[in-house]
Amino acid sequence: MQEEIKRLPNRLEFFPVMMFAIVMGLSGLSLSLTKAHEVLGLSAIFGNVMSVITLVIFVSILVTYIVKAIFYTQMVKEELNHPVRINFFAAISISFVLISMITKSMNENISFVLCCIGALLHLFFTLYTLRFWMTKDVQKMHSNPAWFIPIVGNLIVPIGGVGYINSSILLFYFSIGIFFWIIMLAIILNRIIFHQQFAQKFMPTLFILIAPPSIGLLSYYKLTETLDMFANILFNLGLFFTLLLLFMYKSFLNIKFFISWWAFTFPLGTIALATMLMFEVTQLAFYAYLSYFLILLLSLVVIIVAYNTLKHILKKEICIME
Repeated sequence: MQEEIKRLPNRLEFFPVMMFAIVMGLSGLSLSLTKAHEVLGLSAIFGNVMSVITLVIFVSILVTYIVKAIFYTQMVKEELNHPVRINFFAAISISFVLISMITKSMNENISFVLCCIGALLHLFFTLYTLRFWMTKDVQKMHSNPAWFIPIVGNLIVPIGGVGYINSSILLFYFSIGIFFWIIMLAIILNRIIFHQQFAQKFMPTLFILIAPPSIGLLSYYKLTETLDMFANILFNLGLFFTLLLLFMYKSFLNIKFFISWWAFTFPLGTIALATMLMFEVTQLAFYAYLSYFLILLLSLVVIIVAYNTLKHILKKEICIME
């Protein structure tokens, strides 16, 4: 069996850990459509269908990467020691937490197990990545918004963990995420403004700037059930970064397709969810209209990115040596 897999034309060998960004993007759409059913009265079928699709793709990608880890262990080790790819391992743990949120209404026991696995994995990847940055020769040119994934991704744990995990533990994750978001935002903005422009394949990661404040709001509200000034600041920052990136739309129009296109999707899902929370709490019509717009935009972006991903998979232009 091992020899048969080894004879494959290296497609499995080059299956990138970044594929878990697909799970994050689809989860963002699934959770947004489900929330839109609860808050805006959208038909439940949209969220249900997307949830099933997301679950199937999550299992497929997870199993494929586990098989890669078994038969091409060295390639996984190389990704774990790559200054850019290392950041995407946290997408695995985040995917577990997001899938636990999707499955909560289906089976709470499975949801609980997935959430605990995700939380523990994410703490490991946070510590591993920070140790890597502190002990390896990491250059400023390696920095990009994907750095938010392993560290600031801790903010996602309280969203999925409320009701499952002790609030003191969830506050621990929230504290890490908020603290490092502030520090790393300064680092990333310094890199963007004062140094050379990102390579084309990393341009979509600019959308990740939207996610930390948006997720921060969702996480903060889950922990406190309070929409105070701090919560409003988090939402407004998420909205500002969304407007900024939409204002920069010309910078993204002619980018060649890479798996990094999925970085467009999940952050849009987080601001859509944050906006629906604002409407749910305040009942201001502005937030309702903005929610409709963001859900439509998110759905359109996911369709475009998914179509291009499938097209390049069929053309065998994905999972190849870079």
